[in-house]
Amino acid sequence: MTLSDIQFIFNRAFSKSFTLKKLGLVFLVLALCGVLVVFFRGLAFNAGHWLTLSLSFLPIFLCAGFLLSAGILLIRIYHDEIKNKTIKYGDVFAKSWEIVLGASYFSVPIILCYLLMWMLLGIFFLLRDIPMFGQFFAVLLSFAPFLINLGSILLCLLNFALLFFVAPVIALKGFNKMQISKVLVNRLQKDPFSNFLFAIIASLPLLFVVGILSIAAFLTGTICYVCEQPIYTVLQWFVIMIPFTALLTPAIVFFFNFAAEAHVLLQKEQKKNI
Repeated sequence: MTLSDIQFIFNRAFSKSFTLKKLGLVFLVLALCGVLVVFFRGLAFNAGHWLTLSLSFLPIFLCAGFLLSAGILLIRIYHDEIKNKTIKYGDVFAKSWEIVLGASYFSVPIILCYLLMWMLLGIFFLLRDIPMFGQFFAVLLSFAPFLINLGSILLCLLNFALLFFVAPVIALKGFNKMQISKVLVNRLQKDPFSNFLFAIIASLPLLFVVGILSIAAFLTGTICYVCEQPIYTVLQWFVIMIPFTALLTPAIVFFFNFAAEAHVLLQKEQKKNI
């Protein structure tokens, strides 16, 4: 594997990231995710820290399930695109809906794990509020919120890994848990550097676009003079969310295109080395 190989798959994935139908599909999924994020942020507007933390992370895990399902469809479509096959989106969905539905359940253990950590954090807050002894417990158990917050961040990274590493395997090899585990373990054991390098390359355009859009959204929020009431703030988030997700759509399509390219290239490299 050379730099020219990486350049080739990057350029091909990028060139196939602006198909109108794929952009429309991803935009609908991102719009749904955006509505979830806005809804949960609205609920957490005047909530306490404990509830705010839950309502901040929970939509991330829910959206990851939707994106994983959409990514499987995108990768299957992309697989036919690069082979110059005639693509009928209805047929692709009809052949993939069982796998797509099954893949969405990958998020369930992550959500349950997070809810367990959130409950443990709630116990910490209860102990902290005990009269007279609360501050003692807060100091003695101060490591607990740190570990719980760290665990929440690691779960977010795990969701990212599912999108990049698992989606191509499911899309191209089917929903076989043993086969998925075997492929992933072989990839990460034999060449972790290339796998992490490809993950970084796939996420760079996404991070770049999210960064620019987040700065624009922040600057927009600073000039909103009618947002003294929470309802107006939530409505503002909803309105901004629409162009935000539309501009983010090509980066998501590229992410899954490149994930498919990286998976195929690494599989070829493994066969060469056998």
